[in-house]
Amino acid sequence: MERNEIIARYERGTHLIGRAVTLVTLALLVGAPFMIGAYLGAMPDIGAAARSFLAVGLVWLVSSVVEFLVYTPMLGSGGSYLAFITGNLINMKIPCAINARDLAGVKAGTKENEIVSTLSIAVSSLVTIVVLAAGVLLLQPLQPILQSPSLQPAFDQVVPALFGAMAYKYYRRNLRLAVWPLAMMSLVFILLPALQSQTSILILPGGALAILLAWLRYRKEKTA
Repeated sequence: MERNEIIARYERGTHLIGRAVTLVTLALLVGAPFMIGAYLGAMPDIGAAARSFLAVGLVWLVSSVVEFLVYTPMLGSGGSYLAFITGNLINMKIPCAINARDLAGVKAGTKENEIVSTLSIAVSSLVTIVVLAAGVLLLQPLQPILQSPSLQPAFDQVVPALFGAMAYKYYRRNLRLAVWPLAMMSLVFILLPALQSQTSILILPGGALAILLAWLRYRKEKTA
């Protein structure tokens, strides 16, 4: 009972702080352009901004809902608040949380996983701030190296290399099941390169295919 009470207090505090900080973040993000416009005497055209938002906002709205439904069970409440407020989920926060979960030996959906995810994402956010601050200070001295044509191909492959290494860790557990969603999504991206910017939405068909194949395999083994 003492453990349950501690967890309940932790969850209440997490939601209280998370909701408050989320509202403040939204106010700052939405209000910043209007404050700058009012200060400089150059307020944006609300009608033009609304039309521009409708052109891309509907797509990103679907993507946001999908990311929330997919990532929240993985991260828990505390990790989700931190991840969605600080951003960069796919490239940094999700890999960091998954790696920390595996190192700690906890399972997704448990209270232990939520605490590990929250701590890992918090540390990741702090490290990001430190690295960005160092990058800003060193940007000018390192500019010739960063803009070197010989290093540009390496920078272009950082994210694919990161996710390729992480993916193989899970693919090797069941290569026969993983190869079909991987082949399907690779074919889609090859035939329709424009969809490469919609990876969040395409998680749904890829995940649905993996679940379907796993269910069919389970039925086959059960009836055998």
